[in-house]
Amino acid sequence: MDAPFAETLEQGARALGIDLDGPARGKLERYADRLLAWNRKVNLTAITDPAELAEKHLVDSLSLVPEVRGAATLLDVGSGAGLPGIPLAIALPSLDVTCCDAVAKKVAFVKAVAAELDLRVRGVAARAEGRPEREGLPLAEVVVSRAFAEPGRWLPLAARYLAPGGRVLATLGRDVDEEALRGAGAEAGLVLLALRRFALPRSGAQRAIATFARRD
Repeated sequence: MDAPFAETLEQGARALGIDLDGPARGKLERYADRLLAWNRKVNLTAITDPAELAEKHLVDSLSLVPEVRGAATLLDVGSGAGLPGIPLAIALPSLDVTCCDAVAKKVAFVKAVAAELDLRVRGVAARAEGRPEREGLPLAEVVVSRAFAEPGRWLPLAARYLAPGGRVLATLGRDVDEEALRGAGAEAGLVLLALRRFALPRSGAQRAIATFARRD
């Protein structure tokens, strides 16, 4: 990885209030390096510019740290190359992460890089359809996905993988209608706990993270 990659990662994490120690930065750089190396043979990402990769994959994933911190388990649905699960596992070493994806080659990458970086990450080749036992997927304290942009589709599915007392995260972009989020959550038996809006530091791209829990 080059200097613009390192600068974008460091500045982005700092702007979002996320502390990365030397080992974490090193693992994130190694992860990005392996991602681009595998990408030459396996379609893992359309982003190949190192600085853009640092922001739109790594910093964007790390932006979830405040919502995930304190949880013991996380399920990343449709994780592809392990995003956001692997960056979160690097930033929060005590977190047990399960990354699931329907594409076996992507899961193979997740398993390989998790073993190389000694991460608490398990890769599962499965299409998440709301049947965790049959799919070999655990219930988790945090359920997240970057693959679903539409809360109306994501929240009912995510709720089926939620451990008692856990929370579902919806990653969003552009304009967010808070009342529509509340309605989508209610239809899935969830309540909106928080909505945090921010911009990615380098590009200024608008982001939002909505946190949901089961209704009592």
